Amino acid sequence: MTEKISRGSFRSLCMTIALLGTAWFATAQEPIKLTLKDAVSYALKENQTARKSRLDVENAQYQIDEVRSRAFPQISGSASLLHNAIQQLTPLPNIFGPNPNPNETILVTFGQKWSTNAGISLNQNLFDKSVFTGLKAAKTTREFYQLNAQLTEEQIIEQVATTYYQVLVQRQQAVVIDSALENSKRVQSILQSLFENGLAKKIDVDRISVNISNLANQRLQLTNGITIQENQLKFLIGMPINTPVSIPDIQPGSIQPVAALSDDTVSLRSRSEYKLLAKQFELLNFQKEAYRAEYYPTLGLSSNYSYQGTGNSFPLGKGKTQGVNWFDFASISLNLKIPIFNGFATKARIKQADVSMRKLEEDINNTSLALNLAFENAKTQMNNSIITLKSQEANVKLAEEVFSNTQNNYNNGLASLTDLLDAERSLTESRNSYSTSLLNYKVAEIQLLKSKGELKSIIN
Repeated sequence: MTEKISRGSFRSLCMTIALLGTAWFATAQEPIKLTLKDAVSYALKENQTARKSRLDVENAQYQIDEVRSRAFPQISGSASLLHNAIQQLTPLPNIFGPNPNPNETILVTFGQKWSTNAGISLNQNLFDKSVFTGLKAAKTTREFYQLNAQLTEEQIIEQVATTYYQVLVQRQQAVVIDSALENSKRVQSILQSLFENGLAKKIDVDRISVNISNLANQRLQLTNGITIQENQLKFLIGMPINTPVSIPDIQPGSIQPVAALSDDTVSLRSRSEYKLLAKQFELLNFQKEAYRAEYYPTLGLSSNYSYQGTGNSFPLGKGKTQGVNWFDFASISLNLKIPIFNGFATKARIKQADVSMRKLEEDINNTSLALNLAFENAKTQMNNSIITLKSQEANVKLAEEVFSNTQNNYNNGLASLTDLLDAERSLTESRNSYSTSLLNYKVAEIQLLKSKGELKSIIN
């Protein structure tokens, strides 16, 4: 009993040590430094949507192989073993034998009890227009999936970059709140000292305490928001959610806004969205050609060779001396099929394909307008963001001066606590507005790159 208990205790101790080691490893795991370029590069490799789009490209090659197989010879083999347990009797007039009597019916057995056959057949398309049309369509399908993968990557870059900047802006807002908290706690300390010496009112101490509590709650909400945004970023790039990351801060002064030129233009044919629709139009045209191929004749070659054995005893392993006859036979044929009339079904399918192509043309025209609209809006948003950013930057400097002067006046008894709190609130709001303006500028920059088809420049 003592030995069993000691072994069980030892096993439990080992498990505890292993769990503690795993927990220590998870805690001690170094955070992964994640710049915007790193995040986008990681996403293009690990994001599930991007990986699926690459699988579509891989699968397109297999589709080409499948269509190409129709142009190769089709070879198949077959074998059979037949046993006529009860042979069929056929009634015939008695015209055989030494005493024929046509008015008499006799039953005659035809065939053998056993029959076996082994053969091989070959079929080769010599001319089938639908095969060649299908092969061209399959190659275009591969190009379609390649373009779709490119568009998917651009969409992922846009989502990752936008979320990345949202994390940075919220962290900048947290810095602003921390600065306001520090100022408020300093004022609280001064007020508490003045109150204890009878030089300040308790209501002023309570008001500054309420202000600190509100700022602390805002800081907590921002901390939760930052965690949520970081988790969203990890999800977008395909990283495990529990992986610690370190996102470097970007100093607001390092961002140098560049205005979009009003006469700047973009080539729509270089956009992935346009290329994708154009490739889809090609596919519909191939579909139309495949329907037309139904009007063309088809020519094929077929041949087969068989070896057969038949007899009243089990044929395998036996020859003519055991009552089994073996013989072979072969055939070669040239098959021509000429379509004549199918009730106008082919014509109807061609018309349907034509309607689909015309509908897609409308989609292409609409997409062209939408891409032009997005480009012009991106330029406008970019320039407006720069104007707003400069205005907010000037507003922050003014708010800092107002707060500094109000704080000096309050210390000298020339301003009330309300004035000081209002000045501090205005400074916090102006700094947060400036951070928001930075996000709006970076988002506008991303949208402009997207509208010009240059999103991948982020990782170059």
